[in-house]
Amino acid sequence: MADTLEPGPAAQPAPGPVTAGRASEHLDRDRVAHLAGLARIALTPAELDRLAGELSVVLDAVALVQEVATDDLPATSHPVPLRNVVRADVPVPGLTAAEALSGAPAEQDGRFRVPRILEED
Repeated sequence: MADTLEPGPAAQPAPGPVTAGRASEHLDRDRVAHLAGLARIALTPAELDRLAGELSVVLDAVALVQEVATDDLPATSHPVPLRNVVRADVPVPGLTAAEALSGAPAEQDGRFRVPRILEED
């Protein structure tokens, strides 16, 4: 296909690295084509153009978050402190067989009796 970038067996060197700052300045159509080739994904020229823009937005958002993060802030896994709100797992005596079967509509040989739903061959 002439319109489709077919990934070749030999990868070409990637264009310059994406560095701090605005990632969209460094993520162009050629870099997306290179990454698609590494992933063995065939993309049309229109898809390369569209993905270059979309991936640039994602990289810009990541760069923005990296600017906010500072070394003096402790790492957190949740914005609000959590605590366990369930009761302790303490074993308690369960029902006896007779108590469990006491509310059953039918019982046979110490077990619940239910209608057969499968035919045997």
